[in-house]
Amino acid sequence: MAITMGDASGVGPEIVLRWAAGGAATDGVVVYGDAAILAHGAGLLGIEVPAALEVVDLGLLGAGDHRPGQLDAKAGAAARAYVERATADALSGTVAGIVTMPMNKEATQLSDPGFVGHTELIAALCGAPRVSMMLTNGPLAVTHVSTHCSLREAIERVRAERVLDVIHLTNDALARFLAAPRIAVCGLNPHAGEHGLFGNEDAEHIAPAIAAAIAEGIDASGPHPADTVFFQAVHRQRYDAIVCMYHDQGHGPMKLLAFDTGVNVTLGLPIIRTSVDHGTAFDIAWQGVAFTESLDHALAYARKLAGH
Repeated sequence: MAITMGDASGVGPEIVLRWAAGGAATDGVVVYGDAAILAHGAGLLGIEVPAALEVVDLGLLGAGDHRPGQLDAKAGAAARAYVERATADALSGTVAGIVTMPMNKEATQLSDPGFVGHTELIAALCGAPRVSMMLTNGPLAVTHVSTHCSLREAIERVRAERVLDVIHLTNDALARFLAAPRIAVCGLNPHAGEHGLFGNEDAEHIAPAIAAAIAEGIDASGPHPADTVFFQAVHRQRYDAIVCMYHDQGHGPMKLLAFDTGVNVTLGLPIIRTSVDHGTAFDIAWQGVAFTESLDHALAYARKLAGH
């Protein structure tokens, strides 16, 4: 399984180092990044780079390029390159899948103004037109009709075809582990529109997608008011997954439920890709305080998807 080390200025490569130095099983894992950064960072942390840690060294950054906690164009471009190489290797079957550590969008945009995020980059590299971001803490999965776009644009993306696509992607992913995933679909508007009182998108675009999914034999329901569906899923165990209409509708509750343990999964790719569910955290990078458990969870879920 490939691990891309992420932006050298952030917590990604630090977490990889401390995770490996802490005795994690590194068999079957290869890190894509810069060996010079890992060696320099290990010195800052006062640890040794574990001899068993296999590294695909792209040779893009040297020790002098290591600027912990600082926005850096060179580090942002290198982080993108790690993902490109790992994706190519996953497509060729060299690795079983990819676990990505955080990139910094602003740093990467200094060399690639069109960069939006990992999900969009990997989807483009794979030529995958239908993808969705899924967040999971294990018992519950949350998928998204849209993610990295403005709220105004997110509303426009709520169309029956796209909602049905995401229901399909969600069901296909969870059907690897569950016989009949129970999928709740959120409404877009308050109270799921309340019969048109607060908007018509729920009735005109979301409800038809749910009806189509049910007709195909998928256990989907809704549209559910977003302010109560998470309570029903978490405290009443009524659902295995929730399809959300936009970024914060799903991310807010999941960050509250599982900030340290949540896993980000890209659905709809021809390869396996998971990620830790946090950012580069420049404010604490390379100080030895970032939690490492997130990598364990992301790696375990990637292996689960791969059937390992």
